Amino acid sequence: MSDYISFTIGKQKNIALIAHDNYKQRLIEWCRVNYDILSLHNLCGTGTTARMITDKSGLHVRGFNSGPLGGDQQVGARIVEGKIDIVIFFSDPLTAQPHDPDVKALLRIAQVYDIPIANNEATADFIITSKYFNSEYTHEVINFKKNISDRADSL
Repeated sequence: MSDYISFTIGKQKNIALIAHDNYKQRLIEWCRVNYDILSLHNLCGTGTTARMITDKSGLHVRGFNSGPLGGDQQVGARIVEGKIDIVIFFSDPLTAQPHDPDVKALLRIAQVYDIPIANNEATADFIITSKYFNSEYTHEVINFKKNISDRADSL
């Protein structure tokens, strides 16, 4: 059994949209500017951000809980389930966040599952203009079944 398995992100992406309070307006404006691109994909986000984007841009964004109330963890769980392909997270690097451990957990799980994640507008622009954005993309991820089996056998 191989240490890695192929995983395919479909042509239509499942995109999570998240922003810290000081960056919500920037993300909303980014969504307005990129409406034509984003409207072709499935969008979700943490509570307040999802609601504000829907209300102010016209995009349909499925909302989870607010970040401090577990929304970041809901997004992370959907990454594990293979239901989120890309995370756009306009984070505030200069303000302490009460749910910082949740944010770190989300960033970690996105990295473990090799999910593209943008923490700022420039990276988000690069992602949505990439040649991979409008096509299927196959990448290698850790074979978690093998990992679990190997760990169980070694303990």
